[in-house]
Amino acid sequence: MAKTIIGIMGPGESATPEDNEIAFDLGKAVAQEGWVVLTGGRSFGVMDAAMRGAHDAKGLTIGVLPNDNSVNSSDHADIKIMTGMGSARNIINILSSNIIVVIGMAAGTASEVSLALKSNKKVILLNQDEITIRFFKNIGTYKVQVASSVAETMEMIKSYVKVNKVPVK
Repeated sequence: MAKTIIGIMGPGESATPEDNEIAFDLGKAVAQEGWVVLTGGRSFGVMDAAMRGAHDAKGLTIGVLPNDNSVNSSDHADIKIMTGMGSARNIINILSSNIIVVIGMAAGTASEVSLALKSNKKVILLNQDEITIRFFKNIGTYKVQVASSVAETMEMIKSYVKVNKVPVK
């Protein structure tokens, strides 16, 4: 049976400690629902923190890596998909996720949000500044939601999963 895959996207090296803490908590909450956490798979930033949180809750994680090897990949990625595609692997992250949650912002993260909107994916912005929110809501309209906490994000995901009949577990 298909599993619900939650894409948690955000910066690597430039992630703030707050971004990482939120990503850890969200990864844990997603795993507690029995859902899969998918990230860019690297060993730092939001990617690593979200998968570490999911592992804390005994969840399954997927890391979609930019290289053709697992160098700098997170130890918390259960399934490592080596693409050799660099940043072009962002489309795999987006298309493989049922819903996208974005924590923090960097150039690669912005490209993932844009790809998600172009692919008609629901995007939840978490821990974003007002300029980022206005920009993505302007181009994404109803596809973009803004959350102020992990709990609020989880309620939005649960509602989306229920309404859109996404596989639950």
